[in-house]
Amino acid sequence: MTTRPPDTGAEISGHASFEAIRYAQCWEDADILLEGLDIQPGDTCLSVASAGDNTLALLTRHPGRVIALDLSQAQLHCLALRVAAYTALDHPELLELIGSVPSTRRAELYLRCRPLLSPDARSFWDARPDAIHGGIGSAGKFERYFALFRRYILPLLVSRSDLTALYAQPTREGRERIFEKRFETWRWKALFRAFFSRAVLGRLGRDPSFFRYTSGSPGEHLLRRARHALVELEPDKNPYLTWILTGEHANALPLALRPEHFTTIRDNLGRLEYSQTSLEAKLDELGPNSVDRFNLSDIFEYMSPENSDALLGHLAAVGRPGGRLAYWNLLAARQRPESLAHVLRPLTAEAGRLFAQDKAFFYGAFVLEEVSGEQHA
Repeated sequence: MTTRPPDTGAEISGHASFEAIRYAQCWEDADILLEGLDIQPGDTCLSVASAGDNTLALLTRHPGRVIALDLSQAQLHCLALRVAAYTALDHPELLELIGSVPSTRRAELYLRCRPLLSPDARSFWDARPDAIHGGIGSAGKFERYFALFRRYILPLLVSRSDLTALYAQPTREGRERIFEKRFETWRWKALFRAFFSRAVLGRLGRDPSFFRYTSGSPGEHLLRRARHALVELEPDKNPYLTWILTGEHANALPLALRPEHFTTIRDNLGRLEYSQTSLEAKLDELGPNSVDRFNLSDIFEYMSPENSDALLGHLAAVGRPGGRLAYWNLLAARQRPESLAHVLRPLTAEAGRLFAQDKAFFYGAFVLEEVSGEQHA
């Protein structure tokens, strides 16, 4: 019998405000998420909404039901506008509204989506014309933080020609040579560590309370992961890196925005439902043995180890045998405790293989766990 954990929604919201948009995009790689979850047609999926991109990406696998939730109504308004955009716009227009490509007509595109929004979502976006004009993918605190980096810090670190040369280099060895010669300088290391320090990142990018349960230096961690993204991965195919460096996606689109998925997502929008609630409350509502796949974003990053372990037990109780949980760790190491070994099985090798490909390069780990059939026997 799993003991219901304290409501972690209260734990998180008690220390951080959720009135504004924190994340105008999902900063987790949907490619490894979908491969790891291995969604089957007809599955029931539970997803942390965030800005909505990865929740919509789940629809490309034809699940029977996608249940999205978030503590923040602002984040749900981001999802709602995306749903309206998939319905009212064509694919190139969607990219314009998001900000993936340049546009001078985003206000007009929004007006075509506006009738499909709820009164609350309509009021929210009506009050933010600048967010519409700049592309809704730029409208979050996290994205504004990257914009500061792009405008004020990046030019001090590396020249545009050096970036172009690295992006154009097709081999890992060639990128390593360029990186070591033109990037890995004392200035790169010092300014990178300073801008992505706990103090600056907490104040301008995330929230200071999000580091309550973390250890280590975010600047040092991100310095290592940036090298991985620029050398080991292919920068020109990385939507997250490309947005950070340029403020657009251009041809490096995240999964939900790729043209081959547009019609599938549009056709499956009727399988999506979303609400403002805590994860625990939704799990109580759904009940045991009711969910096949869980997209949990990096929710455990903000929770105490005790609450994380209790929530994992609750998730396992609601999961169906063979179901999968996927989540990311940044600086807080979270995974199934030994006390839950009978109900959750870590898929360590598969998670490690996928993490090596993770284009959202700043995380410290990608975790996959499978629900055991033992508790349902």
